[in-house]
Order: sequence, then structure tokens, then C-alpha cells
Amino acid sequence: MHELSMADAIVKTVIESAEKNDAIEVQEVTVEIGQMTMLNPEQIMFMVEILSEDTILKGAKFNMEEIPIEIKCESCNFEGKIDFEGIDHYAPIINCPACEGRELSITAGRECNVKNIKIEQREEDAQDS
Repeated sequence: MHELSMADAIVKTVIESAEKNDAIEVQEVTVEIGQMTMLNPEQIMFMVEILSEDTILKGAKFNMEEIPIEIKCESCNFEGKIDFEGIDHYAPIINCPACEGRELSITAGRECNVKNIKIEQREEDAQDS
């Protein structure tokens, strides 16, 4: 279950960033999850909530943005999104929707990033910034 290790990495990344910015509270976090990662956003959300207990993240709103798979076909030069429905979770094989070729470059959909973090700082820190 790689969702647990990814949720742990997200929580640690957000806490580290919040602490570097003298946060007293994390209010909101946006995470981008590419479809090609095969991560389940609902499971990530559940695990993040559990791992956030007793931390500066407790009660923060987490937004999960799913990033679709985009490709560039080396055979026909098609560039665009792939319909992910029906692709096997364990062995994703992607064909070009235009020519059915498999010589593809994946240009989006593999990422898992903390996109932004909204924090609250102490009054004196916020005024000094």
C-alpha cells in the first residue's frame, strides 16, 4: 500500500514547510495527484487525516486535485489527454488514441506534489513579513 508512504511524505513536507514559515496553524493544503501514480485520492485523504492528529495539521482542509494523463505520440505526433477509464490498475498499458501506437512520452499524470499551503502565523510574524 504505497498510499500510506505517500500520505506520510505529504504530512512531513507540509509540517516542515509550515514550521519554516513560523506557522501556528495550517488551514488548507492542496495536493496534485497524477492518474499515472495509481494513488487513490480518498485513501490518501483518509491517511493524511490520521497522520495529522496531534500535529499542526490537525483540522486543516485538504484538497486533492487529480492530474489527467497526457501523452505525446512519437508515431503520429498526437498530443493530449488519455481516457483513463478501463485501464487496469496493476498494468497500465496506454495506446495512442489516434493511431494505437505505443511509442509515447508521458507529459503529465505522474506527479504527486504539494501545490500550496495556507497557514496562519503569529501576529508579530505576519506583520514582519
